[in-house]
Amino acid sequence: MSVVALVPAAGRGVRLGAGMPKALVPVSGESLLLRAVRGLLASGRVEHVVVAAPAEQVEVVSAELASLPCAHVVPGGAERTDSVRRALDAVDEVAPDARVVLVHDAARAFTPASVIRDVVSAVEQGAPAVVPVLPVADTIKEVDASGAVVSTVDRSRLRAVQTPQGFALDVLREAYAAAGDIATDDAGLVERLGGEVRTVAGHPHALKITTAFDLAIAESVLALAGDSA
Repeated sequence: MSVVALVPAAGRGVRLGAGMPKALVPVSGESLLLRAVRGLLASGRVEHVVVAAPAEQVEVVSAELASLPCAHVVPGGAERTDSVRRALDAVDEVAPDARVVLVHDAARAFTPASVIRDVVSAVEQGAPAVVPVLPVADTIKEVDASGAVVSTVDRSRLRAVQTPQGFALDVLREAYAAAGDIATDDAGLVERLGGEVRTVAGHPHALKITTAFDLAIAESVLALAGDSA
């Protein structure tokens, strides 16, 4: 029984302003995508990775991942949900014995292997869906339409969600079969069906690289830490 990871990587990365798909943006000479996929495989718990690439750049992405024989590339869609669905459709061919599936952001290219292993283990132990989380550090305010503060939210029960998110394969398939609109959080689709979503500890290095500031952090801190490990 194998574990397969899906990486939706068809986004344009407009907020990053790099003039290329965000997944292909280099950090210290290696793209976010290459680092993310290699990290999944290097965790020792993921046997195959299916990447959903921009439809017109499937060959480019395939070449980027050529050194990783267990990485498979399919054309992605216009929205993240479309890309995950297309990658999910490829699982039967790529890993017919898979029972656990992860969904991971290429932009979280420095997620530690320990987080990946914890997510997989939790699904294997019976959790239908699992997300890595961190406590919320900032004070959170609820505001009205005019921007006036309505209340201060109790942050003790709030968590920031990271990836990879893990699922029993049949649970994720059921969630996507029922999804009728765009979703940015796969576990949220399971929640809509009334499914239980459990948590494991996330890690600060699993931050999502979205802006030029995030990229600068990756260049100066995360890549150095990872490449020296």
